Amino acid sequence: MSKRIQIVCIHEGKKGVSIDPVFANSFLKAYVPEWIRPWTTGVVRFVSYGGKSELRDAFPHELKHCVTSGGNTTLIVLADIDDLENGDQLKQKYWETAQTAGISKETFDKVVFIFSKDRIENWIEFLTTGATDENKEGLRVRDNAIVRDAARTLAKKCRSGQTSEPFPPSLEWSCRNWRTLVKRIQ
Repeated sequence: MSKRIQIVCIHEGKKGVSIDPVFANSFLKAYVPEWIRPWTTGVVRFVSYGGKSELRDAFPHELKHCVTSGGNTTLIVLADIDDLENGDQLKQKYWETAQTAGISKETFDKVVFIFSKDRIENWIEFLTTGATDENKEGLRVRDNAIVRDAARTLAKKCRSGQTSEPFPPSLEWSCRNWRTLVKRIQ
């Protein structure tokens, strides 16, 4: 088995248009997990899927690919909760899709789910201003520098334990999933 660790991040949005991979990549680079080999272009692979249903339909295939690729490959699913109540409800929908494809609970539990309430722009607003209302759709952010800076701010808070202010519910839920991954890998 290869000792190489790879992360596959599947997300909603069109390739080159969605800011989700910019946010995720910037967060990972700034967090600098000890278990990631020296940072090269082959550490994280981003796969864009146009919408929610397309992403959920592709999920079992992507997860099976991660499991069979060898080494220690982790799948991250980056999506919006939208009209559901919370991340647990959306995760349940992914579990139903996984079960239909014959994926075990043990394999499913290795996936890291990162779910913003409406758009990741709400997190960026929170990280840049200190406040956001997840019940309203955050303003579109087109400037990748703002996205990178917000992700770096989050990584700094996570690494140092500086999470004194309450995070928006979807960000708190997603951070718990990230912490689970870090504990499992280390």
